Amino acid sequence: MRKKWAAAAVIAVSSLALAGCSPSAPEGDGVLTLWHFEAENSAMGIAWDEAIKVFEEETGATVEFEEKSFEQIRQTASQVLNSDQAPDILEYTKGNATAGLLASQGLLTPITESVEEYGWADKLAPALQTTARYSEDGVMGSGEWYGVPNYGEFVTVYYNKAAFAEQGIEVPTTMAEFEGALKTFADAGITPLAQAGLEYPLGQLWYQFLLQESDRDFVDDYQLYEGEVDWQSEAMKNATDKVVEYVDAGYISPNASGLKAEDAGVSFINGDAPIFVSGSWWYGRFADEISGFDWGIVPFPETELSLGSAGNMWVVPAAAGDPDLATQFIEITMRPEIQALIGNNGGLPVAANVDDITDPKSQELISAFNDINEKDGLAFYPDWPTPTFYDELVAQLQELVNKTKTSDEVLDSLGQSYDSYAVDFRE
Repeated sequence: MRKKWAAAAVIAVSSLALAGCSPSAPEGDGVLTLWHFEAENSAMGIAWDEAIKVFEEETGATVEFEEKSFEQIRQTASQVLNSDQAPDILEYTKGNATAGLLASQGLLTPITESVEEYGWADKLAPALQTTARYSEDGVMGSGEWYGVPNYGEFVTVYYNKAAFAEQGIEVPTTMAEFEGALKTFADAGITPLAQAGLEYPLGQLWYQFLLQESDRDFVDDYQLYEGEVDWQSEAMKNATDKVVEYVDAGYISPNASGLKAEDAGVSFINGDAPIFVSGSWWYGRFADEISGFDWGIVPFPETELSLGSAGNMWVVPAAAGDPDLATQFIEITMRPEIQALIGNNGGLPVAANVDDITDPKSQELISAFNDINEKDGLAFYPDWPTPTFYDELVAQLQELVNKTKTSDEVLDSLGQSYDSYAVDFRE
């Protein structure tokens, strides 16, 4: 089955206050159980903490919030949501392999009626809706709404301005300049790239290498099963070989295979690694925690495509005890004042009043995101195509870094895993 998708994603800004659009609050002292995995001082953590306060004040209900890690939710969602332990609402990752899979299994509540009732589709640009809607087979881009994103996200290059200045390095705009900067740091005894092979960062770097030599047709083939993917193509081999090259050159630590995303992020925060290729979800935390040096972001060089999409979503489990309360909470998170908190704390709001975004750092981030969107540059994430591909990609790239598999062997394993799932969705 072939699905068409318009890939452009833009920050949707609106001056329409949503207060007053929602139905009357429920009577009684209900309880809304809520899970999310955002750090307390992240843009979303700050905004959602305020949303909880507003929700409790307006509805008279109580929120029982349980903080979960990304990995906790990712690894246990199918089991938990198929039990009486399911929350009423939770933050969940988007894409065929995650939200799409749960939707196809009947574990999520379709919320299309609430989307229409609250007018959320009018607040979200069409491309931001792509990862919120899923077919009966769990393929994104069409069908019922199963979630609502509150923010956008993309992967960029964070760099330590002080470390660059100390080594006399200009901000790179070409791949030659980027790799020249990596070499200068390595020659000075500094491992330049903060990396983590135990979780998502290394897979995202690999995908960015792949996107440098790919186009929109490849993205549609890879992500939406529009056509077959050649796992031994020149682009695939070059991206995989590039990971090996960076380890051999000292740009990535050989110990990265045992490090988590948190380890990589903290190494940038502490000034140990001068470059971190990762997501906009780190931006607010860096703004809050980095005090010893100035830092900035720069696009990954020589590519028209970047990792990114609408952000993670609020979803309502099929086993939720009070789905009406859940959708009322979503409505509050879409209000301009809550969206402005995301924007002014380093996040990318989807329904903010643009005049409410006053923080210079946040304006920098939003500008970079808009630049990508203007060239239709969002290409999703490498682990999305199959339910098991995240674990497969992590494991295979660990083998690559540890030199227990060659590039060709890694690509063979990834291709077999991918094709065994994708074949069922192609004509």
